[in-house]
Amino acid sequence: MLAAYAARFDADDPLAALEVGDRPEPDVPDGWTTVTVEAASLNHHELWSLRGVGLREEQLPMILGCDAAGLDEDGNEVVVHAVVADAAFQPDETFDPRRTLLSEKHPGTLAERVAVPRRNLIPKPPELSFAQAACLPTAWLTAYRMLFTRARLAPGSTILVQGAGGGVATALIVLARAAGIRVWVTSRSEQKRTGAVQLGADHAFEPGARLPERVDAVMESVGEATWSHSLKSLKPGGTLVICGATSGPAPPAELNRIFFLQLSVVGSTMGTRDELERLVAFCAARGIAPVIERTVPLRDAREAFVQLERGDIFGKVVLTT
Repeated sequence: MLAAYAARFDADDPLAALEVGDRPEPDVPDGWTTVTVEAASLNHHELWSLRGVGLREEQLPMILGCDAAGLDEDGNEVVVHAVVADAAFQPDETFDPRRTLLSEKHPGTLAERVAVPRRNLIPKPPELSFAQAACLPTAWLTAYRMLFTRARLAPGSTILVQGAGGGVATALIVLARAAGIRVWVTSRSEQKRTGAVQLGADHAFEPGARLPERVDAVMESVGEATWSHSLKSLKPGGTLVICGATSGPAPPAELNRIFFLQLSVVGSTMGTRDELERLVAFCAARGIAPVIERTVPLRDAREAFVQLERGDIFGKVVLTT
């Protein structure tokens, strides 16, 4: 079957480690099933895998990809939950210390077929296309958990999203707006600031800009470059939710500000199957869907990876089989 996979590691040039070609059909352990992939979205996780982060040499070649939507063995339309964990950690498998994602221990979704645990399948509603549904399990699920599980936001709240444009940021804008939350964003790119407002953000600012007022919560994935601005943007008692640190993981702590203003600093990683099921239902009920920058055939996956690495994306890039 056709697949996009890591054939080797290259920390400096990850695309040099990418191959697109024939791979064996997936093995199907007990309790697992096979999904025929109709669409799979790209995440920066794939680039880290090509650099050798989270994988070992003996696991190569490894089919990449976490996200997919397709058909199960009975022809049902399904969305694949990417987190593979011990069933004993239900309903919140994100706390399983040995949890993994598809493409870390088991072959991933950038293929014509993928094996997954049966419990990881969620019915795809007709309101979402395969391409739209394939964007939900990583970026959109991360955003959903940040907003509603970790920050526990309610309608009427105000949030700041640091770094508009990527998959998580665009998901935060759309989901928050649909839930009655006021959304402010930052971006270095004027084009992305404009795109964020067109998508539903109430206002877009340059990084580090002084805000009209402090916010209830900040959604943070940038790290060192925006950390101080994030803390200064919060109301007393506000919440900073962190899902990544792309600019660096070690900013000054600013502990005095945190304890004096009684701020909450909360980590957030992916999401659960139950949260993905609620996210899918929320999208169908509210008539919202992921922003797709581009759809590319799987055979042209390298072209999509080039765009992903370049960062010239507003929303998601999707591969179709």
